Amino acid sequence: MDRFRTALQLHKDQQDQPGTWLQDGKAAGDQALSPLIVYTRTRSLDIPLSVLRRRRVMAAYDKGPFVDAFKILRTQVMHRLREHDWNVLGVTSPGRGEGKTLTAVNLAVSLAMETAQTVLLVDANLRNPSVHEVFGLDDCPGLADYLLDNQPLEDLLVHPGIRRFVLLPGGRAVSNSTEILTSPKMLALVEELKHRYPSRIVIFDLPPLLHTADVLAFSPYTDALLLVVEEGKTTAEEVQRALSLVKNSRPVLGTVLNKAGQLAATPASMKKLLSVKPGEH
Repeated sequence: MDRFRTALQLHKDQQDQPGTWLQDGKAAGDQALSPLIVYTRTRSLDIPLSVLRRRRVMAAYDKGPFVDAFKILRTQVMHRLREHDWNVLGVTSPGRGEGKTLTAVNLAVSLAMETAQTVLLVDANLRNPSVHEVFGLDDCPGLADYLLDNQPLEDLLVHPGIRRFVLLPGGRAVSNSTEILTSPKMLALVEELKHRYPSRIVIFDLPPLLHTADVLAFSPYTDALLLVVEEGKTTAEEVQRALSLVKNSRPVLGTVLNKAGQLAATPASMKKLLSVKPGEH
């Protein structure tokens, strides 16, 4: 019954958005009969499948362990979000280069493949925005330009050809990212994104926890966090330090063990959601 109500709410939400529902008979697999939103104000791009495959974006694959891993992660994450009526999730990692951004992208894409919600992915790593690179895009305006230059949000959103999925790039890199992420304008934007469409999941790709104060400052404005670690690189000490920093701000749903050859034993402080091999970004 809850999923039925969610589907009805999604339909109502989309009637209020600047787009129309169409049938996409060319979709593959279980997506063939699901509706497609055509955005009239959001910039729509046709990203070649070759680019998505090269960047390891799961939308370019019909099946395989890689796709299955993120569908399992999607299910686990959605169970936790629905349990608490949450819809804003931050994705971070203890350090740099642990696969955080690609994990955030593929989790968002996987969530968007379900018909019960739409997904907005926000690149909030303002010192080093890179989500746009996963989709093969050159530098493009985004969140920083909205916050600092008052560019209209609708001019910055990107629909990369994946149904029910919209991206807000980070825009130009900035040095005072902590102050910008906690500015009144940013907090007002979070409230707008969180409450405007109840059926929308908002995912923030955040900076690494141990290198800036950004996550610690911004995490209270999310509902929960997801921690990405890399097997053979992230140490137990780094995980413990990262978890201790946010233990009093927001709950951590769990950790994603990236680049794992197999399900390996992890420290007791690491509540592992899933072991995946999504590559690196």
